[in-house]
Amino acid sequence: MSDELCLPVRSDADMVPARAHARELANHLGFSRTDATLIATAVSEIARNIVMHVGHGELSMQSIHEERRCGLRVVARDAGPGIPDVGTALESGFASRGGMGLGLPGARRLMDDFAIDSELGRGTTVTMTKWRRFDDLELLRERRRRG
Repeated sequence: MSDELCLPVRSDADMVPARAHARELANHLGFSRTDATLIATAVSEIARNIVMHVGHGELSMQSIHEERRCGLRVVARDAGPGIPDVGTALESGFASRGGMGLGLPGARRLMDDFAIDSELGRGTTVTMTKWRRFDDLELLRERRRRG
């Protein structure tokens, strides 16, 4: 499996492959079924925000490897109007355009790292990462591989 995957987001139909690819990459990285589901749900929430508020954008997913952990980083980009008040948009229960307000705050709760960069008239980029610590056996294998 490739270490990075880019997917267009143009309609609700694009959420299905986005969720599936997120789950597949999470499984490939050894995440639990629960964490793979959390990642897929966060991806779905962010993709839904792109469709609802902008109409089109892209998602990229990439595996990250560090000495004691690995992770799945998801970057969602759009060239939409931007978010006027990011702080308010991150509050649970805030809803614009008649939504339920679960998108950004929900995704933030599901992932370990979450950052949002939005500029009015230029678009929004959401970067989120879920981490998995290596177990003792994986650490031993990695030391042997390097040593």
